[in-house]
Amino acid sequence: MKKGVRILLIVIAVILVVAAIFAYGVYWAFFDIQRINGQEVLEEVTSPDGKYTCTVYLNNGGATVDYAVLCSVTNNRTGRERNIYWQYRSSGAVVYWIDETHVSIDGIALDVRTDSYDYRRQK
Repeated sequence: MKKGVRILLIVIAVILVVAAIFAYGVYWAFFDIQRINGQEVLEEVTSPDGKYTCTVYLNNGGATVDYAVLCSVTNNRTGRERNIYWQYRSSGAVVYWIDETHVSIDGIALDVRTDSYDYRRQK
């Protein structure tokens, strides 16, 4: 392979790697609900079998931003916590367990093991 072609391929590979790192950084900084921290605890609801606890937080964005609701689920056996619900322009949520692994938050049913809801990704 010619030296010029090899250098061109290396430059293209480096550009692609830098672009991928930048794209992930933008996603992490602006779109990942896992990096949002809850502020004021509104309620905690434990699953029927006691394995999970859903905690509802009210987040205040400041003077120019409306309230938002964040719900996180904690696996009580492992202590692992995961954000599963993020809703803007809301000051509360109606939360109840459908069964041991499914929770309804403001009418949205989520499997606490895999699902999440982010208002920014809904039509």
